[in-house]
Amino acid sequence: MAEVIRMPKMSDTMEEGVIASWLKKEGDEVSSGDVLAEVETDKATMELESYQDGVLLHIGVKEKESVPVDGILAVIGEKGEDYKHLLEESGNGQPENDAAEEKTEEKQEASSEKVDTSDINASIIRMPKMSDTMEEGVIASWLKKKGDKVESGDILAEVETDKATMELEAYEDGTLLYTAVEAGSGVAVDGVIAIIGEEGADYETLLKAENQTAEEPAKVEEKEESHSSEPSQSTDSPSTSQTSAESSQATTSSNGRVKASPLAKKIASEKGIDLSQVNGSGPDGRVVKADVENFTPSQSSEKSKGEQPSINIPQVVGEERSEKVELSQMRKVIAKRLSDSKFSAPHFYLTMEINMDKSIEARKSMNEIAPVKISFNDMVIKAAAAALRQHPDVNVSWHGDHMMKHQHVHMGVAVAIPDGLIVPVVRFADSKSLSHISAEVRELAQKAKDKKLQPEEFSGNTFTISNLGMFGIEEFTAIINPPDACIMAVGGIKETVIVKNGEMKPGNVMKVTLSCDHRAVDGAVGSAFLKTFKELLEDPVRILI
Repeated sequence: MAEVIRMPKMSDTMEEGVIASWLKKEGDEVSSGDVLAEVETDKATMELESYQDGVLLHIGVKEKESVPVDGILAVIGEKGEDYKHLLEESGNGQPENDAAEEKTEEKQEASSEKVDTSDINASIIRMPKMSDTMEEGVIASWLKKKGDKVESGDILAEVETDKATMELEAYEDGTLLYTAVEAGSGVAVDGVIAIIGEEGADYETLLKAENQTAEEPAKVEEKEESHSSEPSQSTDSPSTSQTSAESSQATTSSNGRVKASPLAKKIASEKGIDLSQVNGSGPDGRVVKADVENFTPSQSSEKSKGEQPSINIPQVVGEERSEKVELSQMRKVIAKRLSDSKFSAPHFYLTMEINMDKSIEARKSMNEIAPVKISFNDMVIKAAAAALRQHPDVNVSWHGDHMMKHQHVHMGVAVAIPDGLIVPVVRFADSKSLSHISAEVRELAQKAKDKKLQPEEFSGNTFTISNLGMFGIEEFTAIINPPDACIMAVGGIKETVIVKNGEMKPGNVMKVTLSCDHRAVDGAVGSAFLKTFKELLEDPVRILI
């Protein structure tokens, strides 16, 4: 009888896997124990075995595609056996396609009932995205009111964004038929601000159509999109250059900014002209392109007396270029788990400075006879494991409705690899010698980089160490690696002046910062652990006792 092969949960944090490669193809005979595919998880690339004999009747996903845990990967059964009913029962067959077709038909029916606005000679003015982080804008003030005549280039309102207060221009001639919000109110990016069109145009029908569109995932029309997403461009059309015959000194808005069109500002910036010295001929004294082009210093000679000459800053031309990087499974899980940890676990931090003079001497002496080279990180692991044995209240993990207090010490060691960060585990670290720890850490780090770690090698940690000292980092804080209640961030050893018994002497210090989950570990408990850890490294002979 045919059976569905599903994506197994290959690690405690795995939510989906990527098929790195299929080692069998449809129609191949497989036996129990054969490797069907290689699966990339959030921790390593692992092999997917078959647990039955038969023929590979169906492959449900292609290589490089992701599949959630328990998602269908393949079907194995007898040659020629009908397996389609298994896919339908699993929600992966024709019924889903039928439902999609029905939804498409419903959308087509709904779209056929849309309000017809083709005869309405009016356009919607939307809130433009005026900065890369802007999500909404606040109408600081309306410079035009309902019923006013407007021309392309006129300023309709001042908009307060998350970066600055900017002017909202009209891009067409007509009458301001409708304003959606009052001054002081916020509008989301692409939200309706106003409607401009022929006097007497049926803008209410236009609003009705807009509301209908908002209920469906429809794209904004190209014309509206160009108007809303490019507020800084000027049309430089004949209507823009039609200005009042009366020329007046450039006026400023309520916040002290000179009123000028974006094109006028750009030309003035390129020519090094101070806009406050230019007489504006536009509406309400607004400076337009022609004013800047016709400006001569003699126009404002009296005003500029005693002032320093403006500096003409050359325009730098460059190319903006970015590259989209798809997230690996490991990076997705790192982002999710650390975000959950940072925003759910109440972190607090304890920092301590440790005199490493004796540790430096001890390491030098040990490496003369040790079978493998012992690093300072190995000594940190051993000292932390020994301190955890003396302070079991730190050797805990948080599980929401209960807490686990561990009698064993499994030390997680953060290792950076190209795809992100992984935490191999040195089990029973308190019972191992420094040479044993050194050899094991090296082996685990290499496996991590080669993506050959087995699940038991990167799970079960009760405490984690993150060491960035080799990169020259003196001090940092780390995010707790759940379900651990603590993680220790280790900085580099720095030669500095140490005051001891009232005397200043040269010495070597290292800073460590313990991040604690306050739900499980209190400040006094974490401090006692750090005190013991400091004593062990400042007198490393005690680690070996």
